[in-house]
Amino acid sequence: MTRSYPIPSVPGVLTSAQVAVTAASIVSMQEADGAVPWTVGEHVDVWNHVEAAMALMVAGEVRAAEAAYDWCRTRQRHDGSWAMKTVAGRVEDASGETNMSAYLAVGVWHHWTLRRDLAFVERMWPVVRRGLDFVVAMQLPFGGIAWSQEWDDDGPARVNSEALLAGSSSIYQSLRAGVALADLMDQPQPEWELAGGRLGHALREHRDLFLDKSTFSMDWYYPVLGGAVRGQAGLDLLASRWEEFVVPGLGIRCVDTNPWVTGAETCELVMALDCLGDHERALRLYADMQHLRHEDGSYWTGSVHPEFVFWPHEQTTYTAAAVILAADELSRTTPASGIMRGETLAQHFREIALECGCPEDASADVFSRRA
Repeated sequence: MTRSYPIPSVPGVLTSAQVAVTAASIVSMQEADGAVPWTVGEHVDVWNHVEAAMALMVAGEVRAAEAAYDWCRTRQRHDGSWAMKTVAGRVEDASGETNMSAYLAVGVWHHWTLRRDLAFVERMWPVVRRGLDFVVAMQLPFGGIAWSQEWDDDGPARVNSEALLAGSSSIYQSLRAGVALADLMDQPQPEWELAGGRLGHALREHRDLFLDKSTFSMDWYYPVLGGAVRGQAGLDLLASRWEEFVVPGLGIRCVDTNPWVTGAETCELVMALDCLGDHERALRLYADMQHLRHEDGSYWTGSVHPEFVFWPHEQTTYTAAAVILAADELSRTTPASGIMRGETLAQHFREIALECGCPEDASADVFSRRA
């Protein structure tokens, strides 16, 4: 069944018409085969590509969004992964990145909550399943997910045996979406649930075991955005580095050492704050980042201060997509507006079969008591 819904607006910040124009800016950069590159002439990666498809769905650009999802279906490799970088249809970096390979599950579940199109889910389900099977097979003993798999010119596949905190946090959300899809398809995936429990435990209790990328703001807020850390623990985590990353009136830094404020990261923090019920600060940050809006409705990637120079000199689809998804979350407009809050995803996973030496928690209510 197809459902209709209005285009989101955020009173005092963005109108529905402005959101629609931003979505049109993404469509204008979409390639003929459905691929959504970072910007014209740049590469495609499947994570940002799926994020763009989700934003297009929110804005009612269904045909363009489904062309993007078809690209995912036709470009998936036999092992369930996608190439890390594709430029104009040609693979530039063949690495199989786990975070990217997992995220399609979130996009397909997002589509389901909007359209209730079972035929679409049935078409995409084998693609989602292969992607998450690839990811789960690369879980490390402490619970994090190995970063990527690479291939030398003449050698066997080689796994980068370190886990990224931001990437693994996103995978946690993908596994919850994947299990929700599995339930819809009546094809339970207990191994995903087991991996999800171990991963959630690692994100809550063993963040020191992930590869240190702490100079990047994504490592700071992604455990909240991905859903593994919520409640008071989430508020404490965001408070711990707020002064280092947030630039009042402008947004947030991408890297703590550089005076570079970026729109996509700011919108992701907006959604993380909303997930914690901190709507006031979320709305303020969302308004702050609008200085990056271009006259055609697209968004500059970021700006350097105090010079106030846009850099790089490009408007990116992933920034525009983050703006649209944040507008939907803040406004509660569409049935999919709770995708980051996890309102329709599978329940949080039990922490069992741990290999880190911590005691297991037999309670199914582990998240509500410990997150």
